[in-house]
Amino acid sequence: AMEGGPSARIREGDCAVLKRDEVFKAVSVLRRRKIIFEKQWFYLDNAIGHIYGTTFEVTSGGNLQPKQEVEETTTETKEAGTDNRNIVDDGKSQKLTHDDIKALKDKGIKGQEIVQQLIENSTTFRDKTEFAQDKYIKKKKKKYEAVITIVKPSTRILSTMYYAREPGKINHLRYDTLAQMLTLGNIHAGNKMIVMETCAGLVLGAVMERMGGYGSIIQMYPGGGPVRAATSCFGFPKPFFDNLHEFPLSKVQSLLSGTFSTETLPADPEESALVEEESNGLSEEKQSSLQETEEEPATEAPMDISTTEEQDTMDISAEDVEFKENKEKENKENVREKQIKQWERRKKLKEAAALLREKNADGLIVASKFHPTPLLLSLLEFVAPSRPFVVYCQYKEPLLECYTKLRERGGVINMKLSETWLRNYQVLPDRSHPKLTMSGGGGYLLSGVTVVLEKGKSDSTNSEALKMEEPLSKRCKLQDLPC
Repeated sequence: AMEGGPSARIREGDCAVLKRDEVFKAVSVLRRRKIIFEKQWFYLDNAIGHIYGTTFEVTSGGNLQPKQEVEETTTETKEAGTDNRNIVDDGKSQKLTHDDIKALKDKGIKGQEIVQQLIENSTTFRDKTEFAQDKYIKKKKKKYEAVITIVKPSTRILSTMYYAREPGKINHLRYDTLAQMLTLGNIHAGNKMIVMETCAGLVLGAVMERMGGYGSIIQMYPGGGPVRAATSCFGFPKPFFDNLHEFPLSKVQSLLSGTFSTETLPADPEESALVEEESNGLSEEKQSSLQETEEEPATEAPMDISTTEEQDTMDISAEDVEFKENKEKENKENVREKQIKQWERRKKLKEAAALLREKNADGLIVASKFHPTPLLLSLLEFVAPSRPFVVYCQYKEPLLECYTKLRERGGVINMKLSETWLRNYQVLPDRSHPKLTMSGGGGYLLSGVTVVLEKGKSDSTNSEALKMEEPLSKRCKLQDLPC
């Protein structure tokens, strides 16, 4: 079966999402690890090997058992009242006490049976309307039937999860808005995308999922490094990360002005770093060999005044030296590792810079907590003409300002500022209606298409870009025409 095929199985080390009603939680599938979800604790050991989408029941000892589909035997006509006017909620209608229910639970009686007992011991159940009875059963099932579904993570599931659990982490980017971004940004396999986001890596993951491992992505990041907490929840295969590059926002200006360097970089980092290391190593070897050659005179001197005490101190100092040497060796290895890491970082940075310098990205996606105007004005420089860009902002005012600034600057057409409206519906026989809780706002999007900037307005002195433009004479004629 394919990685994400319909019959993908749950494997140890996978990233999976637990689902219960409309609540989601992302977890790593590990053996003997206690997981607490919706006031239930359990272990995922038994889920390994089952197909994603399987529904499990939590049994005693926190073990998961695949749930057997039970045909609900409600063929006999239920007794139901016509309305609820005579029902008084005084808390006395349920004969089973809290302790009774606990005792049932401790006996290991299944949730379904507990619910049945609750119904039988409720004095008012028969007088409720059919709808109210259904509602009652549903509510009690949720409380006493510990049922959990394990699903494979996807953009839709993870964005729903983040929006419900930690909307602040993703700048309140609602899932339908994210879907709009992916569509407006024309994201597909083989693209070269620039992504700038501070949404815990959710937007990056969504773009990676759409591109399916083909094409390249350059993630622009503020601060010390990119945040990819949500990206890791997707459980992408390793090759997906081969063409994922990152570039710090702090270096964008220097890259545009041509002063970019990877700071204090020697001519060729790899070789010079190694040469430095080896020269240190050599000098030490030389020193030791020098000591060996001078050993006779060196050993003669202490022999003259040879007391036993001195001998002892010498032994101790020899141990010290050995200890020191080991320490130095360790430090050396650490330094070396650091240097290698640093060199790799710089190499990656250079590669990302080279990709950006080509100024031929197929699109730009921005979803961050920063003001969009300065970001866009600099990042659009790296995008090829006739390509889409999409900017998300939680509020519309910054985007309005951005809209006007881009209008003045030129180089973009077909700009739209939009907000999607989302409404959930409950769909049940005879009682379908919009849900009472509705999302207040999913943020705003500014989208548009890049075009070649006019010569007069262009900030970049890129001769190739100028060559591509139409000759000046044509434009002047148009402008000189009397109105």
